[in-house]
Amino acid sequence: MSAFDIGQIDDVIHGRMRLGIMAYLADAEAADFNELKALLQATQGNLSVHLRKLEDAGYIAIEKSFAGRKPLTRARLTPAGRDAFAAYLETLGKLIG
Repeated sequence: MSAFDIGQIDDVIHGRMRLGIMAYLADAEAADFNELKALLQATQGNLSVHLRKLEDAGYIAIEKSFAGRKPLTRARLTPAGRDAFAAYLETLGKLIG
């Protein structure tokens, strides 16, 4: 098998918004919804869709709670998400290098 195999790219991660979420969460312990929304310059609906796709893949865990009376949604990478992100970066490295 050639090192240049574009079929190995994880399509769940590869979208611009989802890649941004994964890259940020790989370095952060967790991030709340509004933090991600501001950082990624996303709309509430758009961010929700991408978080759900990553959650459905098992790459992130979403925790919902309250801070006082305000709802608080936090996201963090799962162990499977960390593994998938590392594999994604390795695949990109093989494609470009």
